[in-house]
Amino acid sequence: MTDQKKILNSLKFYSAFLKTVNEENFVRTPASGGWSLAEVYSHILSANSLSIVAIARCLHKTATLKRRKADWRVRLILFFGRFPPVKYKVPEVLEASVKKISLEETANGLQKLVRKIEEIDKGFAKFNPHYKAKHPRLGYLDARQWLRFIYVHSKHHERQLKRIAKELG
Repeated sequence: MTDQKKILNSLKFYSAFLKTVNEENFVRTPASGGWSLAEVYSHILSANSLSIVAIARCLHKTATLKRRKADWRVRLILFFGRFPPVKYKVPEVLEASVKKISLEETANGLQKLVRKIEEIDKGFAKFNPHYKAKHPRLGYLDARQWLRFIYVHSKHHERQLKRIAKELG
């Protein structure tokens, strides 16, 4: 299965999960602290949209020309499709965009994201692995690596959503 299809499957989970939550629980901050479900969705929509912009920059050759491979730790994350089991602080670039959004805003944002992901493969015909855009934590990634990152990142937050929902009851 391609990363694009894996992402679309993950986004199906996000859409289905969204239908199981009421507005009150959606915006409620868990007793243990951290993000509400709304804030997790806000983060995913924002980060994945920015990742799609990075992919477009790489594919349109407006990103940085870099011949060096990604760090071995980054390659391991992308290969295994998982982040190491540690808590990460959201990069400041994204922290400001995280907010409590409504169920309706979230559903609309997911639909837009699905459309963007469905269209993304058209640009890979002229893929060049040397055009890379900088990720705030992982360094310079090419378009395929950015696509893989979207999948890894989305799966990571699926687990977070399940954990928060369990805590909320």
